[in-house]
Amino acid sequence: MLLPTRRLPAAPSRPAVHPHIISAPRTLRLRRQHGGATMARATSTTPPVLGDTLLGLYEKERLGLSRYADEESNEDMFWETLDADLQYWTRGLRPVQWYPGHIAKTEKELKGQLKLMDVVIEVRDARIPLATTHPKMDLWLGNRRRIIVMNREDMVSADDRNAWATYFSSQGMKVVYSNGQLGMGTMKLGRMAKSAASTVNTKRREKGLLPRPVRAGIVGYPNVGKSSLVNRLLKRRMCPAAPRPGVTRELKWVRFGKDLELLDSPGILPMRISDQTAALKLAICDDIGERSYDFADVAAILVQTLFRHPAVGPEAFRKRYKIDVDSDCGKMFVTKLSVHLFNGDTTQAAFRILSDFRKGRFGWVALERPPT
Repeated sequence: MLLPTRRLPAAPSRPAVHPHIISAPRTLRLRRQHGGATMARATSTTPPVLGDTLLGLYEKERLGLSRYADEESNEDMFWETLDADLQYWTRGLRPVQWYPGHIAKTEKELKGQLKLMDVVIEVRDARIPLATTHPKMDLWLGNRRRIIVMNREDMVSADDRNAWATYFSSQGMKVVYSNGQLGMGTMKLGRMAKSAASTVNTKRREKGLLPRPVRAGIVGYPNVGKSSLVNRLLKRRMCPAAPRPGVTRELKWVRFGKDLELLDSPGILPMRISDQTAALKLAICDDIGERSYDFADVAAILVQTLFRHPAVGPEAFRKRYKIDVDSDCGKMFVTKLSVHLFNGDTTQAAFRILSDFRKGRFGWVALERPPT
């Protein structure tokens, strides 16, 4: 007797898998527009390629290059739209202005001393080189030899340094990167200053005059590290220095060896800062007096900037403060942090964010790139 056989259900048919055919839907998430500047980020939901066939490996490489191109495009867009975003965000804020009485006196005296200088050393903050140069500097110096010192070079990335080095080289300007706190770059600066003014004593000898030390004036905005640089050059504390604007109050000549004299000067600012985007950067980097700005406003704009910064992003804030980032609004984040850590004190929360940025807690990042 034959037993009835049970028919097994047929297995569902599967489409053939070809390693070189990939479904790659992409979604484009547009961020809100700020004054005509639009930030966009493309995210890919491409599934991983199966197998290590030649076509599969080729496709992996292609997708990797595509993602790299997307990241590079996002970074370019960030720098292209940053100033437009900052200009839009600062429209309703109280203008950042700071002009203590000693600056007016310094500016007048400095113009007279410029006539005695063989070379001018202009110190800038490497994070914001354009915002830390006086609008009238070119007019004051004329054809006088100039060396630009990018101080705090340890606070920016190698990409930032390379970009600015290429830019200044194309402008025909001599640049030295330095760290006034640790003394990096100071010896090179001393050699460049002597070399830039080497023709001074040649002309004096031709006139039958005795040689004299080269005179170099150190100028720049408040708190960019001028006095610290002088002290490092001299290898002793000759000029008062502190990490806040307005410490140096008068001009002071000091001797560096037998061949170089240095003029340390107080920071100089325009009487009125018309470019509020630059003023905001000065406030963020602590290159202007604290009484000139509102901590909460400046911190909120810094948060929004770093959220979009390709080297930082919201994840850095989530890890740093252990709170969720559920909005790209800087003011909301400052308020949320104040409740989380400071019992609702937004000023304390804002000061913490600014201090963390200035100390590199979000990584060493610049707020400016060379103009294109």
